Amino acid sequence: MDKYVTGAVIKRLRENKNMTQEELAEKVFVSSKAVSKWETGHGFPDVSLIEPLAKALGISVIELLSGEDIKNCNRSSNMLRGRFYVCPVCGNAIHATGEAVVSCCGITLPPLDAEECDDEHRRRSKTNTM
Repeated sequence: MDKYVTGAVIKRLRENKNMTQEELAEKVFVSSKAVSKWETGHGFPDVSLIEPLAKALGISVIELLSGEDIKNCNRSSNMLRGRFYVCPVCGNAIHATGEAVVSCCGITLPPLDAEECDDEHRRRSKTNTM
C-alpha cells in the first residue's frame, strides 16, 4: 500500500467526479486539510475511513488501496459461454458462466448441449415478440 499512489488515485477520482476537496471531506466526515494531506502523500486515511472513502469516490476498496482501476469490460453476461449441468442421480441443475469441471453425487457431469429451436418454439417466440 503506497500512500503516494493512493493519494494520486484519490485526487484523480475526486477530480473526475468534479468534486472539491471540501465536498469529499464532507462525504467522509473529515476536514479538507486531511484530504489535501492524503492527496499530497503527507498522510494516509485512517483505516476506518477506507470503505466510506472508496464509496464516495465510486470505486472498490481494492482499487483504492492498489492504485489501479479494475474494469469489468463485459458488462453483460454472455449466454453463449454459459454451460448447464444436470445430475442424473439427484436432478440438481448447475449453471456455470464458462467451462468448468462439475461433479455431483460422486460423478463428473458433462455439460448439456444446446438444443436446436424447433417449430413450436419458433412460433411461440414470434407471438411473444408481437
